Amino acid sequence: FLCNQFHLTMHILHFVFSLEAKKYIWHITAKHKCSSLHHLHCNFLQITSLLPVLRYWITHFSASFKGDVELEGVMADFWEMVKTEGEEKHCQLIDISNISTHDWNRKFTLQNTPNCGKKRKVSLLFDHLEPGELAEHLSYLEFKNFCRLTYLDYRSYVVNSSVRGKPALERSVALCNGISQWVQLMILNRHTPQQRAEVFTKFIHVAQKLRQLQNFNTLMAVIGGLCHSSISRLKETTSYLSQEVTKTLNEMTDLLSSHSNFSIYRRVYNECSGFKIPILGVHLKDLVSLNEALPDYLEDTKINLSKLQHLYNNLSELLQIQTATPPFEANKDLVHLLTLSLDLYYTEDEIYELSYTKEPRNPKIQPAIPSKPPVFVDWASGVAPRHDPAVISKHVKQMVESVIKNYDHNHDGFISQEDFEKIAASFPFSFCTHDRDEGLMSREEITSYFMRGISICSKLGLLHNFQETTYKKPTFCDTCNGFVSFLQ
Repeated sequence: FLCNQFHLTMHILHFVFSLEAKKYIWHITAKHKCSSLHHLHCNFLQITSLLPVLRYWITHFSASFKGDVELEGVMADFWEMVKTEGEEKHCQLIDISNISTHDWNRKFTLQNTPNCGKKRKVSLLFDHLEPGELAEHLSYLEFKNFCRLTYLDYRSYVVNSSVRGKPALERSVALCNGISQWVQLMILNRHTPQQRAEVFTKFIHVAQKLRQLQNFNTLMAVIGGLCHSSISRLKETTSYLSQEVTKTLNEMTDLLSSHSNFSIYRRVYNECSGFKIPILGVHLKDLVSLNEALPDYLEDTKINLSKLQHLYNNLSELLQIQTATPPFEANKDLVHLLTLSLDLYYTEDEIYELSYTKEPRNPKIQPAIPSKPPVFVDWASGVAPRHDPAVISKHVKQMVESVIKNYDHNHDGFISQEDFEKIAASFPFSFCTHDRDEGLMSREEITSYFMRGISICSKLGLLHNFQETTYKKPTFCDTCNGFVSFLQ
C-alpha cells in the first residue's frame, strides 16, 4: 500500500502534492517523501520551487508530524540544507517548530454549539429526560468523537485493520459499544417487567429521534443494545411492549441490517443532506475493501492513481461531514451525566447474569435461539474502554458539581435524599449502597457514592493512591470519604 521508493519528477510531485495532496499523502508516507529529497539530483533552484509544496503539506496536514520523531529529524536535516544554500525566507517555509497539531481535534466543542451561551434548564433524571434531549446529547458526544478523526486514523485502519494505537478510533469504538451496553443496563436495572418495558419504549423513541437527526452511528448502538439477546430473551418484559414499539424496532433493524452489504442503510444515507453521522464501521469496511481490491501499482511500477482517486473520494466525504453544523445545542450538566454513565463497563457474562437474575429461565417456555443482532455493532470487537482513574475521577467531580448546581436549592452544598435517590437511579449501579436513609446528602457523600459505583463497574478497583503520611487529627479519604485508619 505504501511506496518504497520515490520515482516522480519535481513537476509530478508539485502537481500531485499541491492539487491532490490527500491522495498523494495517503499513498506515500511522510518519511519516504522527505527522505527522497536527499537523493534528488537537482540544483537549488529546483529545490526552492518545491518549498511552497512542502509548506502546503506542513500547513494543511500538520497531523503528519505528530509524534513522528524520524520525520522531524529528516525535516530538521533538510532545513539545515536549505539554510546553508538559501535565504531566511526559504527556511521559514519549511519550519515545523511552531506548528500546532491539536487544532484538528478541537473542531467541535461544547463552546461552539448553537446557542450554547443561553441558559437551558434540563433535568438530570433519566425518567424526566425527553427522548429528544437524550438523542441530541448522545449525538453531541458522537459528533465530538467523529470530529477528532483525521485522514491518518483512516489510513492506519486501512493498512493495519486495527484501531490499536489510534486513540481517536479507540474512543469511537468505546463510545459505540458503551452506548449499546448502557441501553441494556438501564433496562436490566429496573425491577419489574413493566418498568423494563417502559425503559425499552423510551429508547425506541430515542432511536426515532436519532433517525431524525440522521445520526446513524448512535442509532446503530441503541438498536444494537435493544436487540441484544440479554434483552430479547426477556419474554415477560416484551409482553408489555405495544405493537407500535415492536413495529418501529423491526423497521429500525431492517434499516441497519447488513443484508446485501447494508443496501437499505446506504440508500437512506445517500439521500440525507446536511448534518449526518454515518455508521463508521461500514465506511471503514469500504475503505479496506477498496484498498484490497485494487493494486497499488500498474505496469512498470506506476502508481495506480485511479485507486488513489477512489480512496480520496471516500475519505473526503467522511472528512467533509466534520464541517457540518449540528442542529442542536448541548447542556454541559447533561453532558457530564452521560459521560459518567458511559464510563461503565460490563462483560458479556455479567450482563447475561443480570438478565437471568431479572427473568430466570422458565422450563415451560421454549428458549429463544441465540442470534446476533441484525446490526453491525462490534465493528472492532474486543475493544474495551481504557479507563484512566484520573479521568474517571474528573468525570465524577464534574457530574457531582452539576448535580449540586441543579439540586442544591439552598446553596449550602447539600441536596435532599429524595433527589439523590432519583439521580442514583439514572445509573445502572444502584446496587451500591449508601449509609443514609433520610435527610440530606453532602457533596462529599455523593462523590463517595459515585466513586465506589464507578470503581466497581469500570473494573478499576478502588481509586486510591496510598502514601505514607502522618496526620495530627482524624482524617478521611478524599476519594471514598472513608476514615483513614492506622497501619501497624
